[in-house]
Amino acid sequence: MSGGAGALDALARIRRPRASPRPGAACDLCAAEVADDHPHLVDLDDRSLRCACRACALLFTSAGAAGGRFRAVPHRYARVGGPVLAPGQWDELQLPVSVAFFFRNSRRDEVCAFYPGPAGATESLLPLDAWAGIEEANPALRDLAPDVEALLVRAPDQGYIVPIDACYELVGRLRRTWKGFDGGAEARAELDAFFAQVGARARG
Repeated sequence: MSGGAGALDALARIRRPRASPRPGAACDLCAAEVADDHPHLVDLDDRSLRCACRACALLFTSAGAAGGRFRAVPHRYARVGGPVLAPGQWDELQLPVSVAFFFRNSRRDEVCAFYPGPAGATESLLPLDAWAGIEEANPALRDLAPDVEALLVRAPDQGYIVPIDACYELVGRLRRTWKGFDGGAEARAELDAFFAQVGARARG
């Protein structure tokens, strides 16, 4: 079976209900049980993350598989060398907290910025020339895979290229612990622990 045909078959399966409930997490395409560290797919139609088994995830590693609706989230963690943002650039972006992530939305053909908070991920209006300046100062960002990789930044000087599902994991962890205007001590401890994990996995 060709890769394109396999992806189309998987896309058809996701529209059918699962035959029977299974304990634990299951692949959203074929209903097979998956491990806690299972792969994810980005559904470009609604920007949601879908759980996948490794076999199904492989079908969507190509950007054009099944008409391009789904893309497999990669596993790359890489440290961005040097200061990610120039002095004052964080204020220009008008981000109210010290952490944000940036990714290219292929459907909108633009880079989006989000920051975590008590309501989840909030989109920030990114000035049109802001990303161009960040990318010019950090050429490695030109290789960010659209939709599935992000630049994760903690001001003033921590920056990593990470899978997009890692960003939403951080959003969920902070949402559960956030208190008050600035998140509180528990959320800051969660943020410290998360960036320590990212740093340990990152190359470069």
